[in-house]
Amino acid sequence: MEIKVNNNVKKKQDLEFKNALKNDAYKTLVKKIKMSEEDAKKNTLKLLDSLEELEHCKQCDSLYECQNKVKGYVYFPENKEGNWRFSYVPCKYQKSAMKSLKNKKTNQNILDSARLKDIKITKNRTEIIKWIKNYYDKFDPFKTTKGLYLHGNFGTGKTYLLAALLNELKSKFNVSIEIVYVPELLRKLKEDLNLVGDKLFALEKVDILLLDDIGAEKVTEWGRDEIIGTILQTRMNSGMPTFFTSNLNIAELEKNFSLTKDKEDQVKAKRIIERIKYLTDDIELLGNNYREEKINEKN
Repeated sequence: MEIKVNNNVKKKQDLEFKNALKNDAYKTLVKKIKMSEEDAKKNTLKLLDSLEELEHCKQCDSLYECQNKVKGYVYFPENKEGNWRFSYVPCKYQKSAMKSLKNKKTNQNILDSARLKDIKITKNRTEIIKWIKNYYDKFDPFKTTKGLYLHGNFGTGKTYLLAALLNELKSKFNVSIEIVYVPELLRKLKEDLNLVGDKLFALEKVDILLLDDIGAEKVTEWGRDEIIGTILQTRMNSGMPTFFTSNLNIAELEKNFSLTKDKEDQVKAKRIIERIKYLTDDIELLGNNYREEKINEKN
């Protein structure tokens, strides 16, 4: 009886394999991973599952469009010591997300520990350091104060400088602070619209807010008007300190906000810019890219 079952299984595998050979992609995959004909016959159905998911990957432009059974992963064969095993391996978008998360945790630890005493004083930072010192010395949590729109080239330490100021204010005056990376904020809210109400309320009410890297996000009417616009309008009405970092100056940011996927909208872009101008002073910070310098030091 056992031999009969085995023979039936073998016949079924042979038939599945024969049918699969009609698919050029199947033959290409088997050849690419150097799987023997015998192993391919045993794993035909699994290989076809892999092909289906690989085909999804070809048509996918981002992690959020993933159609595979496990989001961000593809079912794929691996030869481990002569044995073929199928498992879910991260796609390029998932790998990028994992790397970004790791970098985010590292960067967050750096920002959480940032202090004014640790700021590196350089010639190009003279203006911003004077502004920060003056702001810290005159800060009164019960009075309305303008924040700062700090812009300039990549890697000059804009976020670190403002994080150091906010950390000191939190320590001295027990105010609440929030540092939000704008592209990630919009991505998360778009991914789960149920978060929008609570998140907007939190960002509207926090004592001091830093919107980091504004202008780096993909511009949509929803993100610009319903999210960023709403936050800024509420904080402007309440006179709450709001800070920004950007690689774009104000004029460049306005132009960036005026172009959405569907149309050009200069009026709504100007409305956002007017709120930012009302909320902040404007300082440009240019200089060396400290991120690149650190990478070069490691290399």
